[in-house]
Amino acid sequence: MAGALLDRAFGAVEFLAERPGGAALQAVTDHLNMPKSGVHRLLADLIRLGYAHQDPDSGHYRLTPRLLALSFRHVTATGLMDAAQPILDSLARASGELVRLSVTDHDRQVWVARAQGARSGLRVDSQMGDAAHLSSTATGQAWLSCLDDMEALRLVAAQGFGDPALVGPNAPTDVAALITALDSARLTGFATVTDSSAPGTAAVAAPVRHPVTGAGLGTVSIGGPSVRLTPGRLADLAPLVASAATELCANRGGSTLLMSSLSPV
Repeated sequence: MAGALLDRAFGAVEFLAERPGGAALQAVTDHLNMPKSGVHRLLADLIRLGYAHQDPDSGHYRLTPRLLALSFRHVTATGLMDAAQPILDSLARASGELVRLSVTDHDRQVWVARAQGARSGLRVDSQMGDAAHLSSTATGQAWLSCLDDMEALRLVAAQGFGDPALVGPNAPTDVAALITALDSARLTGFATVTDSSAPGTAAVAAPVRHPVTGAGLGTVSIGGPSVRLTPGRLADLAPLVASAATELCANRGGSTLLMSSLSPV
């Protein structure tokens, strides 16, 4: 019973986290598929603990900054900023594009840090805490290249190749295309995509590997508009990304978040 209640509490938190404007009681009830009275008590507990608030006008429930503050405290305590941010900042200055670090969370790659090198013109940005789409992003392909084909395909099958309307026209849509991309990433040590994760974007990513086991602890990537990140430009930036990944691996001892990255289970 306690486990089920915890599942529902975190389910409500995750649902509200994607709705900064809040959500009605019925919407949360429908999402959790449980009686409205139980959802009302659950949300009341979140309010009591300071993690949620009910708008007096609309009646909608939304998360408070308390959860955000908790997340920032955790990231700071892990040492991630001290260990990784200078490397990301340097790569962003050299590339003039968005640089991101992801870490392994079981069967996901979650973006946890970034540095923006683009100061004007077209920019690509993202929200930290998002999980990368594995088959269509350079981040996903770089990490999958650390796994054998069977494990990589299992993870992609669980997540899906993506809605064609939401990914780019060059995104892999079948096993053969994905395996070709992963073989290329294994051969070169990095993954590149153009018009794959989204139309008009391109990226290059390299895995941050454990120095002994070779397991993928995460990835470092550069992404931006494909009009700037042409195939030639991606090729020029690839060695910088690979070098940053190596440096992040060497610095991993300074961050418990990198040290404790979780492999697929």
